[in-house]
Amino acid sequence: MRIALAYSGGLDTTACIVWLKEKYNAEVITVTVDVGQEDDFREIEERAYRAGALKHYTVDAKEEFVKEYIFPAIKMNALYEGYYPLSTALARPLIAKKVLEIARREAADAIAHGSTSKGNDQVRFDLTIRALDPSIRIITPARSWGMTRSDEIEYLRSRGIDIPGSNKKYSIDDNLWGRSIEGGELEDPSQSPSEEAFKWTSSPERAPDTPLEMGIEFRDGIPVAINGESMDPVKLISTLNTIGGAHGVGRIDHIENRLVGFKSREVYEAPAATILIKAHEDLEKAVLTPRELRVKKMLEPIWSDLVYNGLWFEPTRIAIEALSNEMNRWVSGEVRVKLYKGSLSILSRRSPYMVYRKDIASYETGWYPSEEKAVGFIEIWGMHTLTALRVRRDALQRASSR
Repeated sequence: MRIALAYSGGLDTTACIVWLKEKYNAEVITVTVDVGQEDDFREIEERAYRAGALKHYTVDAKEEFVKEYIFPAIKMNALYEGYYPLSTALARPLIAKKVLEIARREAADAIAHGSTSKGNDQVRFDLTIRALDPSIRIITPARSWGMTRSDEIEYLRSRGIDIPGSNKKYSIDDNLWGRSIEGGELEDPSQSPSEEAFKWTSSPERAPDTPLEMGIEFRDGIPVAINGESMDPVKLISTLNTIGGAHGVGRIDHIENRLVGFKSREVYEAPAATILIKAHEDLEKAVLTPRELRVKKMLEPIWSDLVYNGLWFEPTRIAIEALSNEMNRWVSGEVRVKLYKGSLSILSRRSPYMVYRKDIASYETGWYPSEEKAVGFIEIWGMHTLTALRVRRDALQRASSR
């Protein structure tokens, strides 16, 4: 039997290699997908071979991740429950797709991943694989082996395999769009996160005393330049992560409703996502009509919920995204922002498609309707309300006089 394993290089997936070999007498092909995580991919490859992998692939998917997953999220101002920019959730369908591609190339009989029965990722992986290839078998060792984290460490050590950092305090998942932090004191929602939990962001107290101002240029809803300097997508997001993090921007701490049925305390670092979504949202307000904005605001949480809940291939997500793409045709221009000790402020915006018009809005020389037009507008605008009030007031008076 040949199995393609989505391999992060961590404790769970390393134990998966050994377990799959022992339980199924399988040839294990490990696949690590680079979506911008801060890992030593050479070390991960060596670890896979030490654990018994037959072959290992490292797939660079950073650019595809940005263009096909992060950019749509920016256009949708995607924040699950108003906070989480979906960093891990966005990456999972891409990782599953890439593992499936390797599985087909290697004529694998099954795909395996290290998700537990308690996490959201099991749904994201399983549904993506089933959407793309309903015929391939999915094997999930961590849902069936019954081992705790300590058991896994002992399981590997008994076979001569040691995982550096396997006793670390926090469980981390990171990619270009964000860093997720779990474990340690974070499991108690009444406790503040320790500074050691954070890696990308400075605390506001330690951030520079001088504010930083910069301009972010968008074209068709997509960020393309910082301070007039055009950048490729990966570099642009990496740059904003560095700049924003240095100024303490992008820390997120909230109680999240998980897909699997319970609330969890989640802590994230997402400087670039925080900056880009806020800037994009501001530019949309300048160029879209009130009705476009209201319709889009109703659809944004639906899109975010679908992605969070593993439904990347749900037709509703695709339809909503088509509407978003149409609206974002006009979201071009530059937004200037200020970063200061953990805060993010919008300073200004400009666009060739701004619906705002100074010659109309100005109180000095702008457009004013005649008194006749103003009175007529107010009367018609309030007719539903005033008519209802009159009818109901008369009804109450008749009832009270009986």
